[in-house]
Amino acid sequence: MSVPASVGFIALIGIAVLNGVVLISYINKLVSEGTRTTGQAVIEGTRRRMRPVILTATIAAFGLVPFLFATGPGAEIQRPLAIVVIGGLISATILTLVLLPILYYYSANWRIKFPSFAVIKSFNLSR
Repeated sequence: MSVPASVGFIALIGIAVLNGVVLISYINKLVSEGTRTTGQAVIEGTRRRMRPVILTATIAAFGLVPFLFATGPGAEIQRPLAIVVIGGLISATILTLVLLPILYYYSANWRIKFPSFAVIKSFNLSR
């Protein structure tokens, strides 16, 4: 992997994590309100945050289109970066909107069914 592709991969990770945080934080907010089940919160949260996630990825991809079609000096550096980020944004957006809600739903149900195996346990900081 070339250096520009590696830099593009780092940028891609940042955008993908940000999209995941936007989605999961909204689902957590809906769950903490207590008016919805986990499944309802996952469906509603994913539906409501679909537009911001897609727009973030689309704007980032459109910003890199000139790099993709560059022909002047430095094009050999810009093109690999753009290919990695644009291709990764497409797959990361699909995974964020499909796989992440499914994993959230199953992990929430798993924590309810098996509380002794929960990785993160609550603790008291006021001691």
